Amino acid sequence: MANRETAFIEITPEVLLKAYACGIFPMADSADDPALYWIEPEMRGIIPLDRFHMPSRLVRTVRSDRFTVTLNCDFDGVLDGCAEPQPDRPRTWINARIRGLYRKLYDRRHCHSLEVYDGDALVGGLYGVTLGRAFFGESMFHRARDASKVALVHLMARLKVGGFKLLEGALAGEGDFGALGARQPVTGTQVLAVLANDRPA
Repeated sequence: MANRETAFIEITPEVLLKAYACGIFPMADSADDPALYWIEPEMRGIIPLDRFHMPSRLVRTVRSDRFTVTLNCDFDGVLDGCAEPQPDRPRTWINARIRGLYRKLYDRRHCHSLEVYDGDALVGGLYGVTLGRAFFGESMFHRARDASKVALVHLMARLKVGGFKLLEGALAGEGDFGALGARQPVTGTQVLAVLANDRPA
């Protein structure tokens, strides 16, 4: 269900966080459309933190450390990557107002990005909103095979170590997105060790 704005209503970071707490979030038709829609989905996709499955090939890719994964090092670059046209999605929903809103949340430490590098090149990443002990994934992108999947694996490890929860109780307390480390890249071996208890033997 989507409700289009009838006028340009000022949406502050505080209003946006309250909207997330109620299960709604804004989107735009395209990068050129200044208006926003409030999206109120009847169902949301949820990835269980304790039952995250990784194919063996992805495990090998993560362990190889082919990519370097960082935290909050290039938020704007990740936004740019997520806004790039794709073969199955020629238009983006990330317009200037969306960029401004989430940048303000980032400045208030309520939005985070994971960047995936191949050498010095940003080849993938994701970003999302933290509220209490809940994480709301917004978008991800890749310019190299498996780059966004590697970002997702690193995200799941961070959420697990940081005390994030799903559903009931998620908005109580405070999750620590940087609990796995914030200054130095985390290796694939570290991430797999965190998630090892969730994989069947």
